[in-house]
Amino acid sequence: MASETSDKSKAAFKEAEARIQKALKKRAKALDLSVLGLTELPESIGQLTQLQRLRLDSNQLTSVAESLGQLTQLHVLYLGMNQLTSMPESLCQLTRLRTLFLFHNQLTSVPEFLGQLTRLQGLYLSDNRLRALPKSLRELTALERLLLHGNPALGMPAEVLGPRSLSE
Repeated sequence: MASETSDKSKAAFKEAEARIQKALKKRAKALDLSVLGLTELPESIGQLTQLQRLRLDSNQLTSVAESLGQLTQLHVLYLGMNQLTSMPESLCQLTRLRTLFLFHNQLTSVPEFLGQLTRLQGLYLSDNRLRALPKSLRELTALERLLLHGNPALGMPAEVLGPRSLSE
């Protein structure tokens, strides 16, 4: 069974690498690596400096590559529905980021550096294990949508957690 999981993980990584190379050749502005079963990201993803939209949702990522911080043109980053427990500080370089999806992960805290992403309009943190929010979130003056439901340890009343779904 473990070897079967390992084979699937290797196949997912190989598929991701192939898609990254194709996106590099085409100078693509969007890349979808969702639902591949990835457990790690190829470091080569950092070469896609022209990307504006990156989908990494619905994988099994427990962490993301530091090289994601090199994608300084990103406007939208989908990292929801993984197993993330932390985020690399290099993400603070994504100063053009407008929407960050981090729902359905294993995050227990939100890093202070998120406050540097001052163009952020949507931050989706529902269904994690958050215990507290950093004061730096006050710096997100463009923020229009903050979803926090499903983080009972925050101890906040439901009316301040934002809408329950993306469509509300």
